[in-house]
Amino acid sequence: MDDGLRQPTLLADARALVPFEREQLVLSVIAPTFNESKNVPELIERLEACLGHLVWEVIFVDDDSPDQTAALVRQIAQTKPYVRCLQRFGRRGLSTAVIEGIASSSAPYVAVIDADLQHDESLLAQMLPLITSRDLDLIVGSRYINGGGMGQLSSARQAMSKFATRLSRLIMPFDLTDPMSGFFMAKRQSFAAATPYLSGAGYKILLDFVASSPRPLEHMELPYEFRPRLHGESKIDAMVLFEYLVLLLEKTVGRYVPLRFFLFCLVGGSGVFVHLATLFPLKALVPFAAAQGIAGLVSMTSNFVLSNVLTYRDCRLRGRKLVTGLLSFYAVCSIGFLANVSFADMLYERGYAWWIAGSAGVLIGSVWNFGASSIFTWKRN
Repeated sequence: MDDGLRQPTLLADARALVPFEREQLVLSVIAPTFNESKNVPELIERLEACLGHLVWEVIFVDDDSPDQTAALVRQIAQTKPYVRCLQRFGRRGLSTAVIEGIASSSAPYVAVIDADLQHDESLLAQMLPLITSRDLDLIVGSRYINGGGMGQLSSARQAMSKFATRLSRLIMPFDLTDPMSGFFMAKRQSFAAATPYLSGAGYKILLDFVASSPRPLEHMELPYEFRPRLHGESKIDAMVLFEYLVLLLEKTVGRYVPLRFFLFCLVGGSGVFVHLATLFPLKALVPFAAAQGIAGLVSMTSNFVLSNVLTYRDCRLRGRKLVTGLLSFYAVCSIGFLANVSFADMLYERGYAWWIAGSAGVLIGSVWNFGASSIFTWKRN
């Protein structure tokens, strides 16, 4: 987008350019949280400083933080009605938190910001008049344009971010310098138009929004310097990388094959390896049917563990439910398991190689396993 218009830097400029009545709710700021109790009061104060001239609200979407973030937000909200809390139970994820937060708000414009104070909240006072005066769908806070920066982010994290940015081009309908940014403002109706198509996978809601929009978005980017975290710990781990890959798969493979089924097949592929690795030494020690049965049980357990962590990560079983879920998985897959063993043993007795017989047995059982486990083991899906 052309950014020949001078970017407003004073609150007076923002007042002049935002075409809303004095008492009209203008902006909903969505801040997903997990163990951010030490950062919440400071973020509210900073938002008050830069948005105090407008009618706005901040919605903290908390995934049932052990540090009582939700309780703290509710306490603050008793004297500050523009502060709200949406507490979620039994599920986590930044993207779904943002989606639910926006769905629970009502302002014509929404902004997404991290609660860890690493984003420059003062940029919101520039974003709002620009998005209204230019009739934009989206303004992104970028670390990669002139004036922006990665701050004290480690070289490893910077390399990971740049690599993820390159991968994002597989699904991006237009160029953004920082599609990994979690700091942006959008027109509500533009986000609502994309909502039915959102994946909700992982942490990169901006990329999901841009890739899911039914039309190219009118947009621009503003620079900001990424700040160091003041309190708490980063949520970035190996699962975040996996969920990012899931998002890419959802927007590519997922257009043709249901993503959950695709992931189940990937897990099943690893189960084949586990099955054959177990079967190979056992076939020399016990009858083949027994070896196939033991290998099937081992691979079934492996498939359950991986499916619980990856395929059904949004309704992952924990604690006691993990044990009952495993028993349920064994039970509902018993038919596929018996078909697996019987078919494989028949092929082996007819002279087929052990690995062909074993693989064919796994294939026969996999279709039943997917359908039955989706219905009975992970019931919510």
